[in-house]
Amino acid sequence: MAEEGDHVENISDVEQSHHESASENGVMLVVNHSNIQPPFSVVLATLLYCAEFVCAAVLCNVYHKSDDDIWMGSTIAFMLVPAVLTQLALTFIHRDLGRDRPLVLFLHLLLLGPLIRCFEALVVYFKAGKEEEPYVTISRKIKLKKDQATPMEWEIGHSERKLATHRNAFKRTAVIQAFLGSTPQLTLQLYANIQEKYFLPIRLTLMVICLISITYGALVCSVLAINIRYDDYKVRLRPAAYLCMILWRGLEIATRVTSLVLFSSALTYWVILVGLGNLLFFFLQPWAEFWARRASLPDNVEKNFSKLGTTVVLSLVTFLYACINVFCWSAVQLDLGHRDLIEMKQHWGRLAAYYGGRFLENSVLIALWYFYKSDFYSYVCAPLLVAQLLICYSLAVLFMLLFYQFCHPCRRLFRHNVHDCLACVCCCRRGVGRAGEGHPHSYSTTATMVLVPLEPPDLTSQLGEHETAIVEDMEAA
Repeated sequence: MAEEGDHVENISDVEQSHHESASENGVMLVVNHSNIQPPFSVVLATLLYCAEFVCAAVLCNVYHKSDDDIWMGSTIAFMLVPAVLTQLALTFIHRDLGRDRPLVLFLHLLLLGPLIRCFEALVVYFKAGKEEEPYVTISRKIKLKKDQATPMEWEIGHSERKLATHRNAFKRTAVIQAFLGSTPQLTLQLYANIQEKYFLPIRLTLMVICLISITYGALVCSVLAINIRYDDYKVRLRPAAYLCMILWRGLEIATRVTSLVLFSSALTYWVILVGLGNLLFFFLQPWAEFWARRASLPDNVEKNFSKLGTTVVLSLVTFLYACINVFCWSAVQLDLGHRDLIEMKQHWGRLAAYYGGRFLENSVLIALWYFYKSDFYSYVCAPLLVAQLLICYSLAVLFMLLFYQFCHPCRRLFRHNVHDCLACVCCCRRGVGRAGEGHPHSYSTTATMVLVPLEPPDLTSQLGEHETAIVEDMEAA
């Protein structure tokens, strides 16, 4: 969220071809020679944007020929709104309004902004390393390897910083596209399939693309949350971690969308209350916490913004946060008074409350559908479908627990892991009615995920002012 960390946030995406040397203060210096990884995230986000837009346009033509004006209008709305917001986000992040780039702005007006941005990123990538360029900044990170923490420095050149800016921009637009466009589009098309009682090939294709886009957007949310919370560390996720997150997010989103669509097919108007209730709750929650803390608005959102402009931007961010939480766990909690807008501590209690409440809500929606379903489902084994949905959501929670227990890149910094928290809950339940018996727990039952210092060499004597502040924050935790 904060601008200062955006340029070096994705340094872990850079596969270094370097030599390492220990400087006088003990910091490992890594001299980068611009062996940069391809901008796969930029290309993937662009492909998903184009594929969804084209499929939605073709489907609108099909609806127009069959005189399905309601389906056509809704599809156009869910196609154009996220596309326009994507153009605005890219223009805002790259600050093109104050630069003389008429062609780029014209392409944004034609909703082709992601294409020109992807082309620019590929040009930067293929030109990188051909000429030696001076570094423009130094990135300081702590590298975790087994039980050791090694402070390191990277010299970041112009190409690395430009690609990092493109990656950061496309990550944010991928989230906008996923939860303001793909999610309502997928819900609409699945509902249309049930109402019309047949599958169109182009509609099925659009649904698959939307599900991939939503899963990718949720994956980006999880990775961004890790990068923001552990900004002082070099974070690298293993393939097993990505696989675990894809299964977790895919099952969670598919089950949630299916539950809402089935409920809406039986009780059409009641689903509006369910959706608005969820949206209002998650929209007002960060503002209620902000007012309870009596905090003040951050002044680093944009230098030229007034109080009103800052409030509008924060409201849009909160709306996106609410839309994400309606369908899946956002992986972050907003702190509107913090400079990064993100609460750095992740509380296990909130995570457990969200998934427990969501599981209960999905179960109630599916049960109501089961009792009020139409005759269309007479050829479907309804009890089996209910069981499949509940099992799929349980599997999503299981993969989430496996990720935090075994695949999280910074799990060595956790004071308590998933196993400890589950054991804490079990012990608390067993201890009800036996107050005062047994030994006190060695950790707090609030189950808060916090950072603890490892036992590396004496970092305080090795680092400069920036690194010393990092270590002091770790020891204070």
